[in-house]
Amino acid sequence: MQTTLGKSGLQASAVGMGCWAIGGPFDWAQPGQAAWAAGWGKVDDVESVNAIHAGLDAGVNFFDTAANYGAGHSEVILGQALAGKRDSAVIATKFGHIVNEDAKFIYADDSKALNNIRGDIENSLRRLNTDYVDIYQFHLGTYEPSLALDIRGALEDLVAAGKIRWYGWSTDSLERARIFADGEHCTSIQFSLNALTDNAGIRKLCTDFDLVGINKDPLNQGVLTGKFSTESTFAKDDIRARKDFKQDRFAKPLKTVEALREVLTSAGRTMAQGALAYIWALDDRMIPIPGFRTVEQVKDNAGAMQFGPLTPEELTQVQAIAAEGAE
Repeated sequence: MQTTLGKSGLQASAVGMGCWAIGGPFDWAQPGQAAWAAGWGKVDDVESVNAIHAGLDAGVNFFDTAANYGAGHSEVILGQALAGKRDSAVIATKFGHIVNEDAKFIYADDSKALNNIRGDIENSLRRLNTDYVDIYQFHLGTYEPSLALDIRGALEDLVAAGKIRWYGWSTDSLERARIFADGEHCTSIQFSLNALTDNAGIRKLCTDFDLVGINKDPLNQGVLTGKFSTESTFAKDDIRARKDFKQDRFAKPLKTVEALREVLTSAGRTMAQGALAYIWALDDRMIPIPGFRTVEQVKDNAGAMQFGPLTPEELTQVQAIAAEGAE
């Protein structure tokens, strides 16, 4: 299964690989505030490279990363894995945060985003070991809308310089997405979408402006795999450690996911495969980017392409169950 990445015409696998988790541990350390873990725990870099290769072997060619994932480490590992294979891959990365590669921390400073763009792209190109990025995405999702056209203009300059081919914005805000949408080389909006969370406004925007929707969190931080219970816990260096599944707001989605199990696993799918199939059934402009840390996870996610989307009837079932669970 393949999809066209909006008006770029780039051809990508219908499922991508989200590379946040392979960045390893790092902290969000906003000046003047207590630091907190922003990664997904310890990783094995060899396994990460093998997992990327397994994805390529399974027909996956779309890789989504960011400068801040692992404070640059995710980009480094992706670059290593794609050495000699760059022409087989579509790379989407993100910019906008302050990144300290050595101390492994990042933070946001909106006031520096515009002036840092040229330095940010050079750092990403160095880490990725490439001379261009296919899709360069603004990563400050709540950036002041009145200033966003300046960011868009700087991105058009990077296109003209040959540093990037296309660009987009990673934001869940329809107002902000709209500012980028009609940019000449804007081809995507990245936003949260899964069987428990929709954003119909941005999905419509993608249709109206011939953009692709890159779906972060398609498995709801793993909840839609059906592997978690109220007893599940995470290591301190895992961003999910702040979740207490005994609390109602975290336990409630677990009950909904259990109610979804039968329909998501139809036709022999795993839960994760069913969750990806739901997104394809909902909107054929969407490309989900599930995270991964192992070869096994990548093979499972890529295997969803063999089944294709849920049927219209199954889509309706999922929506009804999710709506009931949200009440």
